[in-house]
Amino acid sequence: MVRLHVKRGDESQFLFDTTVTTPVDELVKQITDIYNGRLKVDRICSEIGELAEHGITLPPNMQGLTDEQITDLKLKDEWEDKCVPSGGSVFEKDDIGRRNGQAPNENMKQVLKKTVEEAKALISKKQAEANVCVTMEMVKDALDQLRGAVMIVYPMGLPPHDPIRMEFENKEEISGSHAGQLVIEEPEAQLWWAGKELLRKQKLSDFVGKNEKTKLIVKIQKRGQGAPAREPVVSEEEQKKMMLYYHRRQEELKKLEEDDEISYMNADWSDSHALKRQFQGVKDIKWRPR
Repeated sequence: MVRLHVKRGDESQFLFDTTVTTPVDELVKQITDIYNGRLKVDRICSEIGELAEHGITLPPNMQGLTDEQITDLKLKDEWEDKCVPSGGSVFEKDDIGRRNGQAPNENMKQVLKKTVEEAKALISKKQAEANVCVTMEMVKDALDQLRGAVMIVYPMGLPPHDPIRMEFENKEEISGSHAGQLVIEEPEAQLWWAGKELLRKQKLSDFVGKNEKTKLIVKIQKRGQGAPAREPVVSEEEQKKMMLYYHRRQEELKKLEEDDEISYMNADWSDSHALKRQFQGVKDIKWRPR
């Protein structure tokens, strides 16, 4: 198997196993699906964190309004009575007025938070450090865990306008947002290796050869952004080791130089009175007190 370390820019994303016989077109689709799937999990986890603290999202026409303004405008959230968390709710006001403030009780809140931690760990960038590959099955598993936790806490479901439900139904509205800029649509996706674009009409072996026992760093980006920066010849970790070795070597040379100076001062030929003692016949006299 060929192991790919997928990055975007200089930022590590995940490890992915494939073969040299895989068509690049198929490879791009597989990697893009995982890349975008991980982003979806992150977005849902972020929203579930807010759900646990402040309850369901208000309709767009009610967000940011005070209770008095909602009353004056005769606005009412028809889903507020339907979407009641299991075990009752605790009022936690949302200062930005985006959610209704009817948060789940402490037990249900912990269900949501624990599931978020587990889902994040499943598709975390730390998996690459642990030499664990991320698959689309792992991404789907994380989504299923999150969906299950929301159903436990909100058995009646979330309102159609809630971003968590929209994410689960693939109806999310993220265009124009920072989250939307991170997404790479599959037709626009490119993979680069060693400063070369992996062309879709070819196989991976056309670029890296037929050796299956290979590890490559590939970079994913949107079409039209040009070639990404190439990986440094020396990694950051190797550079630290080299600097440490250089520092130690400098200290060793400095110590040797000091030792040479001491030896020089103790040498016979450096003694200015050696000739005088030789003529007086007192050279190499040794004595010890009785």
